[in-house]
Amino acid sequence: MRTEEQAGQIAAAVIGMETELVAFRRHLHAHPELSWQEHETTRLLRDRLIAAGLQPIVADEGTGLICDIGTDGPLIALRGDIDALPIADGKDVPYRSLVDGVCHACGHDLHATATLGAGLALAEVLGRDGVGGRVRLILQPAEEAIPSGAPVLIAQGAMDGVAAAFSFHADPSHPLGTVAISAGPITSTADQIEIRLKGPGGHTGRPQHTADLAHIAARIVLDLPAALSRLTDPRDGVNLTFGSVQLGDAPNVVATDARLLASLRTTGRGAWDAAPPILRRVLAGIVEPLGATWELDHQRGAPPIMNDPWAVSMVETVARELLGDEQVIPTVQSGGGEDFSWYGEHAPVGYLRLGVAKPGTDRVDIHSGSFDLDERAIGLGARILAGTALEAIADLAQHRA
Repeated sequence: MRTEEQAGQIAAAVIGMETELVAFRRHLHAHPELSWQEHETTRLLRDRLIAAGLQPIVADEGTGLICDIGTDGPLIALRGDIDALPIADGKDVPYRSLVDGVCHACGHDLHATATLGAGLALAEVLGRDGVGGRVRLILQPAEEAIPSGAPVLIAQGAMDGVAAAFSFHADPSHPLGTVAISAGPITSTADQIEIRLKGPGGHTGRPQHTADLAHIAARIVLDLPAALSRLTDPRDGVNLTFGSVQLGDAPNVVATDARLLASLRTTGRGAWDAAPPILRRVLAGIVEPLGATWELDHQRGAPPIMNDPWAVSMVETVARELLGDEQVIPTVQSGGGEDFSWYGEHAPVGYLRLGVAKPGTDRVDIHSGSFDLDERAIGLGARILAGTALEAIADLAQHRA
């Protein structure tokens, strides 16, 4: 395991830059950028790493970057996502978003800043007095998009040679100083579905002479989720929910076009893999006998994050030393999706939920314009990530010796 001296060096490095990290996070919060548009965010991260004597490599798309620290030994990846959401900032704070309709409402400003801080601290430790090991910072764009940034960076080599990867998410359901983590699945899949219907249109008084798209759309909303639940393994928890049904403008006109938008979520990988052909087969069975035509746009998100037991033990060891045993608690599988799961296709992963709730404040969930966090979570997140990387390096080196 890592030494007390190394833990003290990480703590001193993070504490020494906490004021800078808070200011950095506030700047990101005030200047949010949407998925695949994070050019200024990327520049700021790159420049800070270069100032520390490191050599970050910007991804081919011009947003996001990869930066290696250290020269030999096991390679551990630390990932922080950097994109914001198309949500108006509803907070009255000095660092309120200056971009209309865009806000860091999911904590990615925290994730990016804490990952940066972890990297800067590790740069002061790795290589010092013969301390071996390598860490790769992955500051990833477009976690909120479909398709997302993780597969793109992985295709560009982000996981080449990586022995394990770690990341975290802000969790406003727990107070600062709490770490929630468990082995096994802890997120769900999250796909986006768009169904377009077309028909000849006509008079509502003579529906037999046309394709009644309102009736067909209603059948889809009712029957498609039910069919999926019967044609996939119930242990995989399929949930198809429609968020928008758009058609028609008049009570006496049968529409010629309809558009239905939905999200498809599953708790298991099996149903996620099985769903695409089932959707097409059932849609054809509903729509075509009633005289309409259909198109399906199924945007696949990401599989569930499968936390590796060994990687979880690395996080728990560090978190317990920092916070105490009672502050490290199990977590449950959520219905939300997270593309960190793609890194788990290439190496063991450990993904934790870091409590960020401010004492004495009402809980505001992520993806709300009023979401904010206790800024002490920045330094804590950096110390947990850096400490976990050193713990994993030491453990891997010991078992490979």
